Amino acid sequence: MKTIILYSTHDGQTKKIAEYLAQNLDKGAKVVNLTELTQNLADFDRIIIGASIRYGRFDKNLYKFIEKHTALLQTKLGYFYGVNLTARKAGKDTPETNVYVRKFLAKIHWKPTDSAVFAGALFYPRYKWIDRIMIQFIMKITGGETDPTKEIEFTNWESVKNFAKKIQNMN
Repeated sequence: MKTIILYSTHDGQTKKIAEYLAQNLDKGAKVVNLTELTQNLADFDRIIIGASIRYGRFDKNLYKFIEKHTALLQTKLGYFYGVNLTARKAGKDTPETNVYVRKFLAKIHWKPTDSAVFAGALFYPRYKWIDRIMIQFIMKITGGETDPTKEIEFTNWESVKNFAKKIQNMN
C-alpha cells in the first residue's frame, strides 16, 4: 500500500511525528511538507495529513489544500492528526475532546477515515522574542511551563505508535 504523509509545521514537531509514523508504517511511506507537494496524490492508496496549531489556528494553507483536494481525499484511506500544546492535558488529547481538532473536522468537507491528536513541544530558546512572550502568556494562563530557557517535548510517542498500528490495521 502506497502511503504519503503530508505535514504542516511551525517548529518541526509535526514533521518529527510524521517521520515517526512513517517508520512505523509501510516501508517506503513518503513524508512531504504540505506546501512542497510535487507528487500526484492519486498515486497513493493512503494519505495522512498532520498539522500543528499556532495561536489557536491551523495554517490557512492546510484549509486551502484540503478544499482543493477534498474530492480525491474522499476516495482514499485518509487520516488526520492535529498537534497542539492543549493535548498535553489528559482529557484534551482526542479528536472529540480537543477543541481545535473538533472545530477543524467540523469545518472541512473531507471526512478522514480516522483522526488523532498529539501534544506538541515547547522550544522557548528557538522562538522569536514576540512568539516566546505570547506562548509564555498562553502557558501561564493554562498552567503550563513558562521558563524561557526550557525545551520540552510533550508528544506521547506510544500514542503516535498506536495510531500507526491502527492505520496499518485499517487496510
